[in-house]
Amino acid sequence: MNFYPRALRMRRGRPVSAFSLIECLVYIALFFMVTGLAFSILYETWDANGALRRNADDISAVLETGERWRGDVRTASGGLKAELSASSSEWTIPQRNGLVRYRFAEGEIRRKRDGEITWTTLLRRVKSSRMEIDERRRVSGWRWELELEAERRSAKILPLFDFEAVPGKTN
Repeated sequence: MNFYPRALRMRRGRPVSAFSLIECLVYIALFFMVTGLAFSILYETWDANGALRRNADDISAVLETGERWRGDVRTASGGLKAELSASSSEWTIPQRNGLVRYRFAEGEIRRKRDGEITWTTLLRRVKSSRMEIDERRRVSGWRWELELEAERRSAKILPLFDFEAVPGKTN
């Protein structure tokens, strides 16, 4: 009487190969390790992609705001005026059809034209903003230095921006 199952019997003088329970457990453990590693890499990539998208959106918004400010300075009909206080700063740019105001307060840059009731928020999460006159030999321009709040405390590149504009000729 043969007590071994038919699959484990010798076939032509050689034993039939099969997996043992320990080998199956080792393969399952390896599968979960590889899968876990793959998922951790996927989630790191996903987070980095989200951070890159947020940074690109911030840069785009800052560049758009800076170009708007440069356009307002170029079409200025007089000298720019600054009103600085401890909690906010406001710059007035005279235009032919009224005044344009920029305000930095509560971590936001806002803009308002004469005749508008509310301020338009241009940028949020602004750490610092400073506009100053930039005297050169033959021309006086304006410089706007802008710093956004960093997403991470250990940011490798600080979100600093610098815009320059020269008022156009007044007629």
